[in-house]
Amino acid sequence: MTALRRTDFHSHLMPGVDDGARDESFSAAALERFRGEGVGRVVTTPHFMGSLTLVAEALATRLAELDAGWASLQRVAAGEGAAHGGALTVARGAEVMLDIPDPDLSDERLRLAGGPFVLVEFPGLQLPPLNAEYAVVALRQKGWRPVIAHPERYRNVDEELVTFARFRAAGGRMQLNAASLSGGYGARAAAVAQRLLASGWVDYVSSDYHARGEPGVASFVSLLESIGASEQAELLTVVNPGRLCAGEEPLPVPPVSFTRPDAGQARPFWARLFGRT
Repeated sequence: MTALRRTDFHSHLMPGVDDGARDESFSAAALERFRGEGVGRVVTTPHFMGSLTLVAEALATRLAELDAGWASLQRVAAGEGAAHGGALTVARGAEVMLDIPDPDLSDERLRLAGGPFVLVEFPGLQLPPLNAEYAVVALRQKGWRPVIAHPERYRNVDEELVTFARFRAAGGRMQLNAASLSGGYGARAAAVAQRLLASGWVDYVSSDYHARGEPGVASFVSLLESIGASEQAELLTVVNPGRLCAGEEPLPVPPVSFTRPDAGQARPFWARLFGRT
């Protein structure tokens, strides 16, 4: 039996609340797949617009939808656990869209497992052209610890990764999608993922799983192990996500080397992966 040591805190498993699980059967299948990939703790994060926190009636309506989805997922998790003689640990949070830079995150249902960390993303997979780190600063000033979801997927990432350097300097953390490194979001995202890992700037890896296909966490770990980065894989999928759920800051992750010492001027890892020059 696969040891359930890994924690995944970015997924869309509540049935019927966003573009993730369509119904309870999708949620049940997703939990089975997580179990098969060695994930023992899941924090599911439905999409949530930050601006809703400024409109009381709209906020109440959306949270009521998510509460219903959460109750449904809890039933599914109980049934899945009964079938296996032990349930996965399932918690809730949200993937907060920063359509405003400083949403009110005082409701624990919007934070990862109810702790101080919050998963955030920017609209349209576009980084703000100016002062993108302001949102990180604003959230931290309110006591929250922002984790930037899938930084490798933003379409306007600058060549020098300056924006991400500013995020980190402001106290932001970064969560890479597990499938990105192997090309699940295209060659460009794979290349940026490689550069972020090689810089030692990735704090966590999670699936961003939408209850279709495979989560990809086990494949990511196998890929890193194949290039001698087992320590980093452990930190990214077990140690640091576990610390997040405990309200603790992540441990530093050593840079990942994607070139073997004997490889000379080898092509970049992503280029070799896709057979491109």
